[in-house]
This record gives sequence, structure tokens and C-alpha cells, in this order.
Amino acid sequence: MKPQVIKAGWLTLRPFTPEDIPWVYEVSLDPALQQFVELPSPYRLENARFFVEELAIAGWESGHRLEFLAEDAATGTRLGRAGLGVGHEGIAEIGFWVDPKARRRGVATTTVRAVCAWAFETLDLEIIEWRCEVGNHASRRVAEKAGFLMEGTLRKRLFHRGERVDAWVGSLIEDEALRRVSA
Repeated sequence: MKPQVIKAGWLTLRPFTPEDIPWVYEVSLDPALQQFVELPSPYRLENARFFVEELAIAGWESGHRLEFLAEDAATGTRLGRAGLGVGHEGIAEIGFWVDPKARRRGVATTTVRAVCAWAFETLDLEIIEWRCEVGNHASRRVAEKAGFLMEGTLRKRLFHRGERVDAWVGSLIEDEALRRVSA
């Protein structure tokens, strides 16, 4: 699949490039991110390079992982990311994080809404799922604001920091996503 750019108001969502590696490295050192995202520890520059080159960029080629970097449309400042793991049978799963310097500005919610609307319009999806470790209230707030219906808690569903942890799960269907974007 050819990498896409999404215009989302004050944000531009674009594919990753190798120039984004230092930024991914810096953001990935954030303790809040490390608490809830399965990252290598200690996190090294090689890990950021692997994410950008082997997951974010190569994912577009296979069509199985579609990563967007969210940047300020006016300044080009990198602010966050959202990615879709595209499975089979019309299902994808979304994940996202935001640079600590850009939090509490609506970056994640705007990005998630835009990526989901784009995905439903482009990828022939029926449902997008969201999951996070129980206790990640910031991620849950974003998912709820983006229109995801909280479906419950899955026991021991995620593997994090070497152990199985419970996960909150939510879902978004096409009609809900398009209503949220147009509202």
C-alpha cells in the first residue's frame, strides 16, 4: 500500500521517515510511555531505528501496519503517532502515543479520530479495536473521546514488562467514527 497523508485540521498525519528516528528515541525514554507501552529496556537508538524502518516504514509496504506521525501543520513539530495493525476479515487495532511536550492539547484524540475515519473510508474495515493495560486512564480517555465503546476488561490479555496483564478493550464501527468526525 502506498503511504498516505491525512490533513486533520491543525495536524498533518504523515508516514514516518528515517529523519524521525531521533525523535522516536527521545519520546520513547518518557517514563509514562515506558510504563504502559511494551518497549525494550533499556531503550536504545537501535530500537527507535527498528521501529521506524522495520515497522513504521515497512508496514506500509506489506499493508499490515499503517503508522502515522502527527505533526503541527503550521510548524512541522512532531507531536505524536497513531498506528493501525490491519488484520483479516475487516478488523484493525489502533495504538497511539504523544510526545510528553504535546500532551493535553488534543493531539491524540484528533489523530485517532482522523486515522479511524480515513481507515474506514479507505481500507474496507468493519471494526477498529483499541486495547490498553488496565490503569492507563489517559489512553482510555482518548479512546472514549474518539468514540470507542468500552466493552470490558480482558484478563491477562496483554504481555507487558515480562508478565501478563489485564487489558481494557473498546471498539469503533464505521458509522460511529464518521459521525464523530463530522460532529
